[in-house]
Amino acid sequence: MEDIKARKSEIRRSAFARRNALSKEERSEKSAAIMERLFDFANFLEARIVLFYMSYGSEVDTEPMIRKALELEKIVALPLVDTKKKKILPFRIDNLDQDVRPGYRGIREPIPPRCKQIPVQYINLAIIPGVAFDERGGRIGHGVGVYDRFIPKLDVTTRKVAFAFECQIVPQIPMEPHDRYTDIIITEKRIIYKI
Repeated sequence: MEDIKARKSEIRRSAFARRNALSKEERSEKSAAIMERLFDFANFLEARIVLFYMSYGSEVDTEPMIRKALELEKIVALPLVDTKKKKILPFRIDNLDQDVRPGYRGIREPIPPRCKQIPVQYINLAIIPGVAFDERGGRIGHGVGVYDRFIPKLDVTTRKVAFAFECQIVPQIPMEPHDRYTDIIITEKRIIYKI
């Protein structure tokens, strides 16, 4: 078990380093290519309620995607992290400038009095963040486990989609029993369907 933990931290560390090494311009270009793929993607087009995450640091930039999804009249939910219970509560946002504020780790989160909580099982498409992924849909997050706890609560029909730069795709992620897979990964170059 220790060996798996050590391998996972090594993969996490090196994927972070590769992602952080991308220049702001590269990140912005690659994020725009991912956004283009998402907005042409049948599962996204058919989805009524989409859970995004607010990007942070060197992650794929989700802000333009959220703004465009709102323009397209999608119901957009964002995660509020309950740090005590280590769980995610999805809240609907209608306005990205007024409905969010910095929360857990400085990441922008919905403001509960302004936003309405959405039952997890109503989400049609869930965008799942991560640090590294493999082509089987294996994922390594930040090591807190909030998404590993959240994913099983989603309806069985909900598509779990990850955004990643190609530099975050690794040959294989060692998965533990509590780890959860994603169904689809969208990178700047391709859409990877779980094998």
